Amino acid sequence: MSSPQSDSYFAAFSLDAADLSKSAINTVRTTLGISGAVSLIIGLFITFAPEKTAVALAWIFGLYFVIAGVAYLGLGIFSKGITGGARALDIILGVLFVIAGIVVLANPSESAVFLGIFLGVFVGILWIVEGVVALVQSGDAASKGWAIFFGILSLVAGLVLLFSPLWGAVFLFWFAGIALIVLGIVQIVRAFTFGKGAKTA
Repeated sequence: MSSPQSDSYFAAFSLDAADLSKSAINTVRTTLGISGAVSLIIGLFITFAPEKTAVALAWIFGLYFVIAGVAYLGLGIFSKGITGGARALDIILGVLFVIAGIVVLANPSESAVFLGIFLGVFVGILWIVEGVVALVQSGDAASKGWAIFFGILSLVAGLVLLFSPLWGAVFLFWFAGIALIVLGIVQIVRAFTFGKGAKTA
């Protein structure tokens, strides 16, 4: 029997089938099964076909940029209730989005590399900031040694990513693929086992 404290950590694992109706159990199982299958498929694609997956992601970003750009252009051109300056900004933003989308769609492979480098630099900066914060706050931490260790590790990892962002992005991409595969398998197993033998409400 799980305690209220453990229920707050992760709702999917704290659900008690005995408290649910048969239809609710089937809904939970279906949700777990579908999300698990999607996670597993995406994880397999990322792990075993990373280049094609990266290009597909670049295409998705490109399409998003074009659609967002057209939406902003529409707002800027046809909206009557906003000021001229706001309309001009919407039009400028729309044009920039459309141009970015066309560039990405015309060069998906190069765009995937650029997005990978951007991701590596972004995560690297985040880890450096996180490491600095951990070191600054280590004096107030209950476990000072672990706080300092985490801060140094985060700083080193952030610097490595910052100076080799593409390799770091490749590693993060590969790690995400493995994590999605594991998550997908766990969710599929949960879908088959959740509510088995439980007396429903």
